[in-house]
Amino acid sequence: MGKTTLIIGLLCYVLSVNAQTDTSSSKFTFTGDFRFRVEQDWDSKKTDGTFRDNRSRLRYRVRLGGSYNINQWATIGARIRTGQPDKQQDPQLTLGDGYGEFNTLPIGFEKVFFEAKHKGFLIWAGKNTFPFEKSNELFWSDNVYPEGFFLKKRFIIKSKFVNQLDLSGGHFIINTSGNSFENDSYFEGFQASFSLFDSKLKVYPSFYYFKNIPNIPDGNADFVFNYSILHLGTKLKLLSKPNVNFEADYYSNLENYDSNDNIESNFKNQKNGFVIGITFGQLKTQGDWLFKVTYTNLEQYAAVDFFAQNDWARWDYSSFDSPDGRLTNFKGIELVGGYALNQKMTLKMKWYFVDQLVPYGAFKETGSRARIDLDIKL
Repeated sequence: MGKTTLIIGLLCYVLSVNAQTDTSSSKFTFTGDFRFRVEQDWDSKKTDGTFRDNRSRLRYRVRLGGSYNINQWATIGARIRTGQPDKQQDPQLTLGDGYGEFNTLPIGFEKVFFEAKHKGFLIWAGKNTFPFEKSNELFWSDNVYPEGFFLKKRFIIKSKFVNQLDLSGGHFIINTSGNSFENDSYFEGFQASFSLFDSKLKVYPSFYYFKNIPNIPDGNADFVFNYSILHLGTKLKLLSKPNVNFEADYYSNLENYDSNDNIESNFKNQKNGFVIGITFGQLKTQGDWLFKVTYTNLEQYAAVDFFAQNDWARWDYSSFDSPDGRLTNFKGIELVGGYALNQKMTLKMKWYFVDQLVPYGAFKETGSRARIDLDIKL
């Protein structure tokens, strides 16, 4: 904790000095936010047919970051957040949860990157936001920040139908082997994102290749294997006033696991998934309302579960000494209601109801969860 505090202090000092020196040219940008959450879990059945105890939690999250424009085309940036370092999906901390009687809190860097933009090209290297177009967190959590490098080229197209095309690709290292790059655990992503009909429709076919992925995270794996996931995603603006949007995703893992003896027979073909959602309203100005409904059916190997969200249920790898979530192999619904208190404060209520697709034991797991989130931008 001492080293982390020192690094954070040095970062803040350097950024503040640059901010004072270059205020007139606005080279420094500060970002930050705070979240307070009330959460209730119930009806969470385990694989043996018994139920987990109902759970009530008060949680919070803080994020602080900044970026510095080196020149017109180059930027460096960093951001810190609360959260356990071995729990990449979850920056929230629970009040009174195991840190010692009012001890200090775990804080770490979630972003450290260099970025350059020039003539429609964007490139970054380091640890940064998941860079590919997506509508939700069911394939990749917003809290998981990959490490590697990324390249995108934007084409502006003067057409009645196609307005813009983004071609993107990246290589991201999950665990380094210490020898040849090909022995690393990594993933590569490739995407073509089309903006159509005055940006009312977005279509973004993608392909993600995951190499040497452990079946259990955090060093507890029995074996490693690969994923080759085709993603077909779309967003459609149905109405502008009121604001109504539709989104849909389809995932298909093209790998053949028939000859993989480490995978049980009833899971070998559990490789597809879909998500559909509709949103009414938006949260931009004071008094705005938002309502959203999302349904998903996501099979076991349609995504890497410990990189996807861990919001919909309390299923995790704790029995294997890992805090990471395991949120694939389920179907369920998310209901969201939101209200904008002002331009910087929003209040959201969320409900989740999920059922397992294929049981790991004698019974299928279930889960129900409700949340209230107060989000404040600094």
